[in-house]
Amino acid sequence: MSLSDDLTAASAGLPVQLAPQKDGSLKGEAVLAERKAFLSKKKLTYKCKARVDEGTRTVRFWEMLIEKGSGVSSGGDDFGPGGGFSAGTYKTGGKELSGSIETASSLFGKDYSYQWDYAAVRTGLQQVAAAAGYGWETVLNPKSV
Repeated sequence: MSLSDDLTAASAGLPVQLAPQKDGSLKGEAVLAERKAFLSKKKLTYKCKARVDEGTRTVRFWEMLIEKGSGVSSGGDDFGPGGGFSAGTYKTGGKELSGSIETASSLFGKDYSYQWDYAAVRTGLQQVAAAAGYGWETVLNPKSV
């Protein structure tokens, strides 16, 4: 079994599942939070990409959090109908982001909340690579993977 197969199998227990691509890389995407209200929509998505380089025995990895929104807001807080709060703590170490984000909100009488650990996917995959004797390189550009 190759390391790419091991990484794909290990991702089954993580918040994002990796899928093999035609170019030999592994790609994963997960919608962490999505909120639809009257005339507005917000979505928080996590994307990652990895590639095993057998020649140098390293894994190159890229990840990103993307927040997209559209529609009409009812005020400066951009929460639309209902209120909420968002709290996040993180630190950057070169190209890597670690920490967590927590959000809670109420929309039309329903409570929504989620929690996300920035480094969960990366550290889980790093452990698999290290156990196989591979190095790890985090890159800033998905085209570098």
